Amino acid sequence: MRIQSDKLKLVGGAKQFVSILECYSDVFLVNFIGKPDPQAGSLLIDKINNTTMNTTSPQQTEPPATPKKIPGRPWRWLVALGLLAAGAWWILAPSSSPDQRGNGKRDFAGKAVPVVAAAVKTGDIGVYLGGLGTVTPRNVVTVKTRVDGQLMSLSFREGGLVRAGDLLAEIDPRPFQVQLTQAEGQMARDQALLKNAQVDLARYRALFAEDSVARQQLDTQEALVRQYEGTVKSDQGQVDNARLQLAYTRIAAPIGGRVGLRQVDPGNMVHASDAGGLAVIAQLQPITVVFTLPEDNLPTVMRRLQAGEQLPVAAYDREQKTKLADGTLLTADNQIDPATGTVKLKALFANTDNALFPNQFVNARMLVDTRRNVLLTPTAAIQRGVQGTYVYVVKADRTVTVRPVKIGPAEGENTSIDSGLALGEQVVVDGADKLREGAKVELTTRGAGMSQKDGAHKQGGGGKRKWGGQ
Repeated sequence: MRIQSDKLKLVGGAKQFVSILECYSDVFLVNFIGKPDPQAGSLLIDKINNTTMNTTSPQQTEPPATPKKIPGRPWRWLVALGLLAAGAWWILAPSSSPDQRGNGKRDFAGKAVPVVAAAVKTGDIGVYLGGLGTVTPRNVVTVKTRVDGQLMSLSFREGGLVRAGDLLAEIDPRPFQVQLTQAEGQMARDQALLKNAQVDLARYRALFAEDSVARQQLDTQEALVRQYEGTVKSDQGQVDNARLQLAYTRIAAPIGGRVGLRQVDPGNMVHASDAGGLAVIAQLQPITVVFTLPEDNLPTVMRRLQAGEQLPVAAYDREQKTKLADGTLLTADNQIDPATGTVKLKALFANTDNALFPNQFVNARMLVDTRRNVLLTPTAAIQRGVQGTYVYVVKADRTVTVRPVKIGPAEGENTSIDSGLALGEQVVVDGADKLREGAKVELTTRGAGMSQKDGAHKQGGGGKRKWGGQ
């Protein structure tokens, strides 16, 4: 009895599964064909409810009531299978070319791919070494006062250019003028005493010649004259010092350059011991750029410097698109930084147009060699992959082939080729992303964007595809 009950359960479960599948297929076919059947939804709900009730009541042995079937089911199965087969063929059928498959479009005619090509030529190319650099003024001076006093005026414009010797500031000169007057008065007094002593000395010498005075009096007078001479010389030093202190009240620019922001306002007391000073002057013409190079490049640079050659250095902006100034290499540092493995070099720039600013970040490019009569190709033609660098070469039959190449230095839009190409060969510079080995190409000019044939296909379409002449 138990075995018979298990068989009945198995048969009942299979019938329930088949009934549910039929319900879902009915609804799917009705919706797919576009003819709604109001009985399909209700039949699906009834079958699912019957199946649930049968599942929750395992003791029920009576088979479920057979629902009313939708008429016309066989021809619906045929239509559904036909539509499914057509959709599977449309999706899974391979396209005619790899580039059209990548673009999601089909080209059953196998049209040629439009590309732009350029010929390999010969020419000269420079070998450059580049590094990150900072613009450094050749001289930076902090302007300070050399005497203590009240700051009376500032004669410079903040951020302006000054020349060496231009007046920058003035300190109250009156205390120093008083000191000069005192020194000059003391000197005049001592000079009068000296003159009187010299007159007395002349008299003693005449009397000593007549044996009228003792030798001791003559020697004493001579010593007194020498004493006054020393006093007058000391007074002269005091006068010169007072004049010097007075001159220090007018502060002049020690070098030419750009003045920074002022550190002290007029009216304040300034002292020679002030750390900040009055302002800072940075020399801009000429100016230097300090940049770094890997230590492996140092021997090449040092050989050029020791030979007395002037290595040209160009300074570019942060994006390396705009050249700021041209200069020459001045010197190299005397040691290598062990932390970074680089060495510092200094280049000198005239900077007549003030394009370089102190502490500005630049990219320095130094020309160390020039290769003559080498093969050149546009840099855009160089492709890179797992096999290395390669180019697409256009053959005479308007097909392309992949050619591995060994590249050399690059300058601007050109790259030198050490091996792999011959003079006059055509290489693809635009459109290489759509190519593969042996692909047919159609040469176009740069900027055309498409071949004439492609343009003819797109005329009058308005961006929409028309089928069957509609």
